[in-house]
Amino acid sequence: MRQLAYALPVLPGFDSLRPKTYAAWPVWKDSTTSEVKFQQLKRKEAARRWQKARRFDRQTHLAGKHGGVIGRTALAVLYTLLFDFLDYATGRLDPSLDAIAAKSGVCRRAVVDALRCLKQLGLLHWQRRSHPAEDGKGGFRLVQETNAYASLPPSQWRGYFEPPPPPPPEPGTWGDHPPLPPIIDQAAADLAAGSSHRTVLAGLEYDPGDPLASALASLGRALLGSQT
Repeated sequence: MRQLAYALPVLPGFDSLRPKTYAAWPVWKDSTTSEVKFQQLKRKEAARRWQKARRFDRQTHLAGKHGGVIGRTALAVLYTLLFDFLDYATGRLDPSLDAIAAKSGVCRRAVVDALRCLKQLGLLHWQRRSHPAEDGKGGFRLVQETNAYASLPPSQWRGYFEPPPPPPPEPGTWGDHPPLPPIIDQAAADLAAGSSHRTVLAGLEYDPGDPLASALASLGRALLGSQT
């Protein structure tokens, strides 16, 4: 029979008197029992995303504050995920919170806050998981697993922007490259230097947008073909 306490209205300040209810299987409601497919992420791309995450934090730094919108702890957690736990061959990334905390050198609570920050900014996404098991009495229950994490590309980061490319060096200054001579002049110089005819013809064909050079290359190949 249902207890009388469940039927009585709850008065302010007396919430603790009502018996507590518990879910049949204490797992997160958005946990999936399906297999999660991880997406491969190469180490070079992981390194690029890490460097851009640092740039993102610098872009949003405010004077007198420690770091930007990401923060030192979240950056440390992201570094741990990308370089300590990520399987670059398969993309698998599913460490436990305690494992992340141990590698990052922060407490579990700080890891939870850092992961929430990374998800809100769009740098990271995760899927909660669970699997069915028996409860020891032959009954069915769900068991919580570690989260499956995925690093998201910078195009999905909220508030991040790519810096403009640096301007080219001024003419005559350090780093300025002199313009190359026309393709035909380069071919004539190669021929005068003793390069083979095939090398010279390959140089003439280098720029398909130069019709005169392409015509000379076609004529030269025709002449070479008639001599063989």
